[in-house]
Amino acid sequence: MGRNKNKEISTALFKKIEPLLPVFVPSAKGGRPRVSDEMALNGILFVLRTGIPWEELPQELGFGSGMTCWRRLRQGQEAGVWHRLHLLLLAELHSAGRLDFSRASLDAASVPQPPGGSHTGPNPTDRGKLGSKRHLITDRQGIPLMFCVTGANRHDSVVFEQLVDALPDVRGKRGRPRRWPGKLHADKGYDFARCRAHLRRRGIVDRIARRGIERNDRLGRHRWVVERTHAWLAAFGKLRVRFERSVHTHVALLSLACSVICVRSLRWLC
Repeated sequence: MGRNKNKEISTALFKKIEPLLPVFVPSAKGGRPRVSDEMALNGILFVLRTGIPWEELPQELGFGSGMTCWRRLRQGQEAGVWHRLHLLLLAELHSAGRLDFSRASLDAASVPQPPGGSHTGPNPTDRGKLGSKRHLITDRQGIPLMFCVTGANRHDSVVFEQLVDALPDVRGKRGRPRRWPGKLHADKGYDFARCRAHLRRRGIVDRIARRGIERNDRLGRHRWVVERTHAWLAAFGKLRVRFERSVHTHVALLSLACSVICVRSLRWLC
């Protein structure tokens, strides 16, 4: 009743997620009733969307305690659930003709962070304050395909080859899975011979802006989609600032946020 009204995800979507979750084996000693995976996931998504501290998750929502939700998030990350969920939703989009591999865009965005935690570094654009950097590749429409996290002091191009090679094989249609986009757009931060050569080896046409030749806005009509996706990710309260000291928890939240963005284009799962 009231609990259903508070749910963050639909029953149809949870039915797709449920087979990915680790199987729970109850203790022979019994104990307190376990919060269902569905309610715990709703609690995780509520915290992700609002940005409230885990311990302040309202009990009246019926999602269990914030610490229970945090533990389920960590357990799911350790089991690879959230990455597999992202891939499953990409396959659903591909099957529905909602992914456009003709062009992809790559960009990075810095995220401030309280002191401490791995994959952080002094941000040269924010008076040397500690921060992380989110590196992201999207399809032509801004659907997130792959991301990774580094310290804010790392140059955008450092993980270029690694990020491109991490692009997943996206299933959903008959025949071979689709992996490489036709073209890849990026700004002048990636204007290096090694980046262009790496794309050629993968059969991808490079559309990297050239330093000293092209204006900053030269490729903007294609590159803006990845900047918009970074804005979508920053709209999740828990991702505006990197609150999680553990990079694994931060990556888990990023994977879930990417999945939410995918679901928005799959109306029947909303």
